[in-house]
Amino acid sequence: MGIIRFLLTIALIVSFISSGAAEESMRSAVIVSFEGRVDVQREGEKYWIPVENGSILNERDLLRTKPASRVVIDVTGITGEEITVEVEESSQLMIVEFIKDEEKKAHKTLIDLAIGKVLIKAKEIRSEESEFEVKTPTSVVGIRGTTFGVEVEAIE
Repeated sequence: MGIIRFLLTIALIVSFISSGAAEESMRSAVIVSFEGRVDVQREGEKYWIPVENGSILNERDLLRTKPASRVVIDVTGITGEEITVEVEESSQLMIVEFIKDEEKKAHKTLIDLAIGKVLIKAKEIRSEESEFEVKTPTSVVGIRGTTFGVEVEAIE
């Protein structure tokens, strides 16, 4: 009897731990199209690798577009909002936060645009708790549902 009680207690603890861990988890973005030379540097890696259609981008990945290049990234939200990020030529950005909360049906996206230009196309973000922000060296812009461009120019 003691072994069964012990195993049930362990199962209950594991259940609580796994349900707490499932509340927030990482999301992924997908490269839907690109032109020219677009590279990604994975977190902790030294080398840049070329992207392909269908390439997955994760939190802390660094993305760059070369001159005469562009890329479209699908970052659709957890409740089905359609969100794309179009990254124009000679741009560099990092996906800083890319989290989903299944329980709250919310997501948090933070993109850090170091240089270049992005165009975000977001249909209405349905969850009040969801956040989509673009950070630049001088500002942070929050997006709720619109088409919005952000540009960062190099200092001469």
